[in-house]
Amino acid sequence: MVNMFFSPARCFILLLLLNFTDAGRILKKIKERVRNLQLQKAKQLLLTRAASDRQPLQHVKEGRIHQQLDHFNRQDVNTFPQRFFVNEAFWQSPDGPVFLFIGGEGPIFDFDVLAGHHVDMAEEHGALLLALEHRFYGDSINPDGLKTENLADLSSQQALVDLAVFHQYISQSFNLSHRNTWLSFGGSYSGALSAWFRGKFPHLVYGAVASSAPVKARLDFSAYSNTVGTSLVNEAVGGSEKCLSGVREAFAAVEAALMGGNASQVAVDFGCCQIPKDRDDQIELLQNLADIFMGTVQYNEEGVLLSINEVCGVMTNKNEAYEGELEAYSRLVKLAQIYHSTSEEPCLDISHEKTMKDLMDTSLHPGRRVERQWTYQTCTEFGFCTTHRHTHKCTATHI
Repeated sequence: MVNMFFSPARCFILLLLLNFTDAGRILKKIKERVRNLQLQKAKQLLLTRAASDRQPLQHVKEGRIHQQLDHFNRQDVNTFPQRFFVNEAFWQSPDGPVFLFIGGEGPIFDFDVLAGHHVDMAEEHGALLLALEHRFYGDSINPDGLKTENLADLSSQQALVDLAVFHQYISQSFNLSHRNTWLSFGGSYSGALSAWFRGKFPHLVYGAVASSAPVKARLDFSAYSNTVGTSLVNEAVGGSEKCLSGVREAFAAVEAALMGGNASQVAVDFGCCQIPKDRDDQIELLQNLADIFMGTVQYNEEGVLLSINEVCGVMTNKNEAYEGELEAYSRLVKLAQIYHSTSEEPCLDISHEKTMKDLMDTSLHPGRRVERQWTYQTCTEFGFCTTHRHTHKCTATHI
């Protein structure tokens, strides 16, 4: 039996519930699932369209443009290959508009010019479809690009000039003129790039779509977690005050167990790969548990996890076998078990040492890793993190 008590050092759990912005392993896995599901849906849609001769796949072409590593240093002649996709299936040449899908902190796919709202609008308006991969992500990177000394060339400012150079390249390649109206599209970080591109180069792009775009860098990006809490009490999507209260109680109970010397039992209850003996491992565990709620709110009914309504159902379910904090604790254990049943991992890795080791790894992998690059960007440009007087920890989020 886990011994529950209220700890005076509990404030770092409130940080997780109210101001938490780090993307732990679980949220990263949820994001991967969503992306894979979107790709599967896009593939199915394309097969349907191909069967009706509406959009043959041969219209999509992949290319590379050699960009300067440092646009702001004319003496640096080094370049890197930046990947892009072009879809001419709907383009009403020569005067049709141009829709540019901007890549963010991850790889682009051919489906980025084959499916989505911007593609539907391109079909309606006869637009040329483009997608440009962000420097240092996906395949748009030199073999030694992740070494620390080379990451200095990774920034949103460099990326914006990449977009301007790409605009010129495409304009020359397709003999475009002022009659071809450019619109840019992006979501989250790439949405911010879309807005910044319009602001910095208004003569190049007529309009920008910036979905869920954090256009202002924030050192303390508590707004993300505030939105999670607001969603958990929103009755329109299945939330309630009781739900958020239950979440708070559950995390308070987990922290009490950890502070009370019951880390071994907590590790068993939540299926951890190791016992969270020190504070860093404990925070890794709490981050990953918080990911379940953040992933639920961020993707709700995408079909990769429980919806807000279902999660709140678990967190408010009355268990007569327990009372108070222990009851809330058991609900969170149940929710974690539900998530784990959909996961391919045998256990939950909460090793902070492994997290740091992964971030220090400069090798390129077929999985097109993004954590090292995005951590560098948040630490050098945006913040998007929270600090706390006890943990003194700044943790960045995948937005």
